[in-house]
Amino acid sequence: MSQDHGKVWWTELMTRDVPGALAYYKAVCGWYFEPMPMGAGVYQVGFRAGQPVVGVMDLGDLPGMEDVPPHWFSYFAVSDLPRALEQTRAQGGGVIREPFRIEGVGQIAILRDPTGAALGSMTPARMG
Repeated sequence: MSQDHGKVWWTELMTRDVPGALAYYKAVCGWYFEPMPMGAGVYQVGFRAGQPVVGVMDLGDLPGMEDVPPHWFSYFAVSDLPRALEQTRAQGGGVIREPFRIEGVGQIAILRDPTGAALGSMTPARMG
């Protein structure tokens, strides 16, 4: 098992006010942001001391998210994503989105834990 297994690997803010969020986190956390074009809209990557630390997405760019309130969403590193999905199901959780790959980032699945909370599980590219 990798030493990164179980770490909070990435977190992102899902909001409908991206400019307001960028201004707030720049002022409060000192982050600076660089846009990264993606299929639907632009993903903003927040940096601290030259290292990427967070992402910011516009909920309005995502279908099916009309009634979802703004929130932070975290991704947890796992050494074996298919095993994590099996364990999630065995513990009473579920799979919201089956695994998908993002080149250079890793393999990701969106899950629901047994309490109903949504989370991302991923085998980061540098792990897998």
